[in-house]
Amino acid sequence: QVQLVESGGGLVQAGVSLRLSCAASGRTFSSCAMGWFRQAPGKEREFVAFISWNGGTTYYADSVKGRGTISRDNAKNTVYLQMNSLKPEDTAVYYCAARETRRSDAVARQPAWYDSWGQGTQVTVSS
Repeated sequence: QVQLVESGGGLVQAGVSLRLSCAASGRTFSSCAMGWFRQAPGKEREFVAFISWNGGTTYYADSVKGRGTISRDNAKNTVYLQMNSLKPEDTAVYYCAARETRRSDAVARQPAWYDSWGQGTQVTVSS
């Protein structure tokens, strides 16, 4: 397993951009598929974005498609989530997750598929 630490959240106004980072420790990061999820108060954790081990495959939730970009830098053991044109409904705790695999299945949209999670970073978007 890898240890994950998210950063980059904060309180912002609607319409601005944020870049979230997830730093991983451990030798296996470059073999890990990575996902971003978010959880708003009183709601279930939901899928935001996925990137395969080599960055060759990405998936996005419909709610962020066109506004979000997931990327990774395996040399830095870091995965990023760039979010543009933020909306109040983007307010949530954002989590990154990892699974050591070279697969890129639709099941990657499910939280249970992942075996390592970070502690989360809060994003609050005011209107």
